Amino acid sequence: MYFEIIDHVINIHHVIDKVIRRNAGAVTTFIGTVREMTEGKKTLYLTYEAYIPMAMKKLEQIGEEVKEKWKDIDIAISHRIGKLEISDVAVVIAVSTPHRKDAYEANQYAIERIKEIVPIWKKEHWENGEEWIGNQKGTKMYVDGKPSEEELH
Repeated sequence: MYFEIIDHVINIHHVIDKVIRRNAGAVTTFIGTVREMTEGKKTLYLTYEAYIPMAMKKLEQIGEEVKEKWKDIDIAISHRIGKLEISDVAVVIAVSTPHRKDAYEANQYAIERIKEIVPIWKKEHWENGEEWIGNQKGTKMYVDGKPSEEELH
């Protein structure tokens, strides 16, 4: 398993290389990019921020969940933070398994879990405003930027 949160361009091939192995018959990748139009609003760019210690812990948790649900699997996730322009890659998930069905399912599971539990937030910058967008389910925006010790465990 391999996880990273970085502030520069994601090397997609590097992420894929982390999961390629001899007994893998399938490698799937999910590549999330910055789109120009969101719900009728023209996006100029996005800003991603993360509470990195907790975000890494949650990415590792997702990796463990994936390994529990699908046997003989490997996963790598790279998420970018900072300012991202239109078409920039924000997240790459690579999954390898002996069979493609498992690889597709595990990849989809991973991106949904990232959106649910990983403390990475984005700010959408539009032509006429901006807005912080938190995760859809459960991740809090912390006033001081850090969760309590209790939430880390």
